[in-house]
Amino acid sequence: MDDAAGPALNPLPGRTIADHGIIGNLETAALVARDGAIDYLCWPALDSPTIFAALLDPDGGAFTIAPQADDVRTLQLYVPDTNVLMTRWMADTGAAEMLDLMPYPKTLGGPEEPGLRCILRRITVTRGTMTFAARCAPRFDYARVTPRVTCVADMVAFETDALTIRLSASVPLTPDHDAATTTFTLSAGDTAWFLLGDPALPPSDDATVDALVAETIAAWRGWTARSTYAGRWREAVTRSALALKLLTSARHGSIAAAATFSLPEATGAGRNWDYRATWIRDASFTVYAFMRLGHLEEAEQFRHWAAKRVMAADATHPIRIMYALDGSEAADESVLSHLAGYADSRPVRIGNAAHHQSQLDIFGELLDSVYLSNKYGAAISHAGWDHVRGMVTYVLAHWQEPDAGIWEIRDRPRHFLHSRLMCWVALDRAIRLAVKRSLPAPLVDWSEGRDRIAQDIWDNFRHPDHGYFVQASGGTDLDAALLMMPLVRFVSATDPVWLKTLDAIGVALRDDGMVYRYRNTDGLAGGEGAFTTCTFWYVECLARAGRLDEARLMMAKGLRYANPLGLFSEELDVRAEPLGNFPQALTHLAFISAAYFLDRQLTPGRTPTWQP
Repeated sequence: MDDAAGPALNPLPGRTIADHGIIGNLETAALVARDGAIDYLCWPALDSPTIFAALLDPDGGAFTIAPQADDVRTLQLYVPDTNVLMTRWMADTGAAEMLDLMPYPKTLGGPEEPGLRCILRRITVTRGTMTFAARCAPRFDYARVTPRVTCVADMVAFETDALTIRLSASVPLTPDHDAATTTFTLSAGDTAWFLLGDPALPPSDDATVDALVAETIAAWRGWTARSTYAGRWREAVTRSALALKLLTSARHGSIAAAATFSLPEATGAGRNWDYRATWIRDASFTVYAFMRLGHLEEAEQFRHWAAKRVMAADATHPIRIMYALDGSEAADESVLSHLAGYADSRPVRIGNAAHHQSQLDIFGELLDSVYLSNKYGAAISHAGWDHVRGMVTYVLAHWQEPDAGIWEIRDRPRHFLHSRLMCWVALDRAIRLAVKRSLPAPLVDWSEGRDRIAQDIWDNFRHPDHGYFVQASGGTDLDAALLMMPLVRFVSATDPVWLKTLDAIGVALRDDGMVYRYRNTDGLAGGEGAFTTCTFWYVECLARAGRLDEARLMMAKGLRYANPLGLFSEELDVRAEPLGNFPQALTHLAFISAAYFLDRQLTPGRTPTWQP
């Protein structure tokens, strides 16, 4: 895109990305709109086809519950320290609140046995009297199939030959040809509930539902209480951790980049990608964030997941940039032409063609996570170390090649500084690990290779006139990925060349408190929004440079880019309206890192410690 390009400002739909909260069960996740509609849900897993997709098309299916009044004000919040979402409706004649949740898997089952797989919606009138209309209209297989609607005992079944889900409720349900509907009136103190889930959904009553709510709240609060973070922005850090936990797989240990697919980076621009996969790039960020907050189990589970990918790789089949959540090969990209797309942003894509790309930076991010896990957790196995040595050999043979880079550029490969930097990280962390654990390694060869990469960066990735670092060899463009240079300790955060680079990024890529990834051509039509992750990388770089007042102000601005529930999307338009897939794991990870470091810098009498 050229410098003047920006995200298209097409009219947004009635429910915007920002108007959503997320609930989940560590297997899948649903988006709940501020008006009480569940308009996005993949079932039964996060990377399964949708059963609700009204966020992407009006006919995509939704589960709506709404009061029948004209003067209703709607508010949303999370039950504190949980992923149980509350929607409040307030009117002159009455007020009510609805809890939305999925049972926490370890409450009733375990990682291999999810227990009760369902969505629970419980409505309680707290003042006066209110009448509600509810309509559950799932559309299976990305809205390509309308299920049969039948009555089964006191439940309504939505079924095809491939999938069946059932809806039960404490109020009478009326099956329609393509939905189940009901209208009901409650007075103060009255409650109604709905359970939507697997065919094995058992009959329920008020006591069972109340117990399920209490168990789920207690389970989430038990998880949150494990956090050791007590610094500034604690509430936002806790919400970020809870959002990240919802994106993890209890069964596999992986973490999705986001809960959604094809929410556009710029409305109407065609930049619509599927993020329901696990990127190796997120490995070190994930391990770092969870460890820093005291959630060691999640860090270890992700390390085990990544280790399996390493053990399956060899010189013929090197590590991939991304995988399906179960560790298999990520799905190829395809287009769902029958869906209109969010804000008419076509094409709607599932799968991701980027999984075929060469992105050399992933070796650095992966070996950084291996190093962190060994520094703070269990030691690497002999077989695991053999595979690490194989990866280092691969990096030494290929580090000088062009690639698609961190931003998955879809035009010609280039020599990106960030990719070169992370090849340096791969060698540096392997050397550190070998020395720390006394592991066998050709340390002289590795050290010479690491130094050759460092010299190449200093010699060939500088602006010819100004001397600061640039995006690609021989170029003059800037890239927010350069913000990783001091964060991975390639260069001092106060080095004069780095400070020139930081200032240049501030001039060229920062715009009114938002940070763009780059401004130059990337092989795709249309512009894109500011990248929320880069805002927090920038905050941390300012803090590491000792510019604490700037860092605090940038952090304050960055926090305002979350939606009212504290969730970050991938990107922002020029009005700071959320764009892209949601919620975005990488942004929440970057925020946790920036908050942790900046809080330490601002704490009087702090004891400086080494920062990975």
